[in-house]
Amino acid sequence: MVKIEVLIKEGKISRINELEVERYINFFESSYKDNLEHSEYNINSFPRWSIISGYYAMHDATKLLLSKKFRIKIELEVHSTTIKILQELIDNKEILNLIKKGYKEFLSLANDLAEAKKDRVKVQYYTGTKFMKKEYAKKAEGFHNSIVLVYLEKIRGLL
Repeated sequence: MVKIEVLIKEGKISRINELEVERYINFFESSYKDNLEHSEYNINSFPRWSIISGYYAMHDATKLLLSKKFRIKIELEVHSTTIKILQELIDNKEILNLIKKGYKEFLSLANDLAEAKKDRVKVQYYTGTKFMKKEYAKKAEGFHNSIVLVYLEKIRGLL
């Protein structure tokens, strides 16, 4: 595990000063709720964006926890650093597994986007067919219900 002091020395995290804490808390409270609402709203219409927004709800709720309870601000490599610091501070394997699953799904979509960018003739991650739209909607709903909502409930419990 990575120690907090090492992450501070590497410039990946910093301490939030007393004057900024409230601003960070307000921002992440609002942001995670906006992302959650966006995720729920788009499950059927835009399932890929639902998954991305769901992950960001998880990510921002985690940063809310880090801001509120530990006065920690993520500076660099925000997604992987957030997971590293969570591993250091939280002794709950279920929470850690859920955020890792969310991050993995997010990375999968990001990698698909990178592949599609390399070869614009092929649309790698979404064909636009009714069948694939239904499949992504099922995937988005499952992700939302079994990962996002469960994770957020656990984070709210820690808050």
